[in-house]
Amino acid sequence: MIWNSLSITKAFHFDSEPFILLNLCLSFIAAFQAPVIMMSQNRQAIRDKNESVIDFAINYKAEQEIDDMQSRLHNIESQLTEIRDLLKQQKKEN
Repeated sequence: MIWNSLSITKAFHFDSEPFILLNLCLSFIAAFQAPVIMMSQNRQAIRDKNESVIDFAINYKAEQEIDDMQSRLHNIESQLTEIRDLLKQQKKEN
C-alpha cells in the first residue's frame, strides 16, 4: 500500500488513486473474518450461559445452607432461653 501510494514510484503504480484493488482485498478479508468472529461470539455466549447456570446452582445451594444454619441458630437460641428460664426457676426455689 505504501509502495503504491508513494509519489516517487509513479512508474510502478499498480492500483490507481481510489485504491480499488486494496478495497477489494479488504472486503475479502472482512467477508472471511465475519463468520469466524460470529462463531467465536456464539461459542462465548454458550460458555457464558453454562457459567451462569453453574453460578445460579452454587448460589442456590449457598442460600439453602445459610437458611439451614439460621434455623439451627434459632433452635440453639430457643434452647438457651429454656435453659436460662430453668436456671431462674431453680434460683427462685433455692
